Amino acid sequence: MKRFYKWALSFLVLCSTTFVAHSPVEAATVLQTGSQAGDVWDLQYRLQSMGYDVGKLDGIYGSQTKQAVIRFQEDYGLDVDGIAGSKTIGTLKKYSVNATEMDLLARLVYSEARGESYTGQVAVAAVVMNRLQSPKFPKTIRNVIFQAGAFTATDDGQFWLTPNSTAYLAAQDAVRGWDPSGNALYYFNPTTATSKWIWSRPQIKQIGHHIFTK
Repeated sequence: MKRFYKWALSFLVLCSTTFVAHSPVEAATVLQTGSQAGDVWDLQYRLQSMGYDVGKLDGIYGSQTKQAVIRFQEDYGLDVDGIAGSKTIGTLKKYSVNATEMDLLARLVYSEARGESYTGQVAVAAVVMNRLQSPKFPKTIRNVIFQAGAFTATDDGQFWLTPNSTAYLAAQDAVRGWDPSGNALYYFNPTTATSKWIWSRPQIKQIGHHIFTK
């Protein structure tokens, strides 16, 4: 009986190994006319957040979504075919945000700059978007925002305040490419800053109470 169990176990391991070795690699997601899924909704949301007209956010890859993809591909130097393959989706994710990330960005704007002008609020959001494109920082909105010591609001808990509609609009404008900061990677309040390092950064401009730097 022991021999049987030992043989059976060996057989199962062999079958499992064989199955894994010969299983086809999961194909990359390709979204095109007729596709219907949560991935399509995310695609639509990202395109819409960047200012491309996708029509209704319905999770259906229709003609308006296809045209939005074509315009995005034209704007970013991609092959123009109206199909959201791995390269198009990868580029879109690099320059856009999903719904959860938009909420995080709005929370940061509200907690860090709710007393600033609208331009000043957009500038704060733009710093986050600039960091996404810099090799010096993490590659996701969440990781940029929660990087240790990056933003005062995440340290003192104000980040979890409920943002208002203005904060969401400012976040959206930054995602769509408005950058009042002048391509800044940092900002600070000169009346409260205690770091000598931040004063050493090349300054670009001041908007309200914040100085934006390289």
